[in-house]
Amino acid sequence: MRPEILRPRVTLKVATSLDGRIATSSGESQWITGPEARNQGHALRAVSDAILVGVETVLADDPRLTARLPDGQPAKDPLRVVMDSRLRTPPFARLAQAGTLILTTREPKPVGEAEVVRVAADTAGRPAVGAVLDLLGERGIQSLMVEGGGRIAACFILADAVDAIEWFRAPIVLGGDGRPSVATLALGRLHKAPKFRRLAAEACGDDLWERYERLS
Repeated sequence: MRPEILRPRVTLKVATSLDGRIATSSGESQWITGPEARNQGHALRAVSDAILVGVETVLADDPRLTARLPDGQPAKDPLRVVMDSRLRTPPFARLAQAGTLILTTREPKPVGEAEVVRVAADTAGRPAVGAVLDLLGERGIQSLMVEGGGRIAACFILADAVDAIEWFRAPIVLGGDGRPSVATLALGRLHKAPKFRRLAAEACGDDLWERYERLS
């Protein structure tokens, strides 16, 4: 009998304006939050086994997804994971290197030095969240931090896969044309909305850091 796969604990980490936007209408997002919040974000990365983003984040921000602690403190970089159904990650991207796992629904092809693996697709043709978590669990990943963007956040929430939320809220307002931290969930009734319990809220520089856990 095949042993049960232990899926990683999933934390959704978001940095937004007061009205829940992660970027302006043009896509500008660096930096919404201040240095204290960014330092705390790196500290959260440092205690995560893996960090996950979607390919839209790669194309917009070209992130490194490394754990950079203040004062040069040593930190182990997590596994970097990119959900990229159509393999649009450029070979020159910062993430196209060893230590990055690109998950696609197409036939794998080389993307720089990154590892490319094909996984099952969901009904929209994107990597299925369940398949992603199963694969990471098979590789011994116990904690996964999802950093965006909005569509990826929505996929994990709709799959009921988000165990905790780390939310950094900056004291700015970007308006309805800004890009949302969570994309469309298509909820017709309020009682179907995923529910979380707030554990803490504290100042982090000029920003507010809120912590939540999923209600059973």
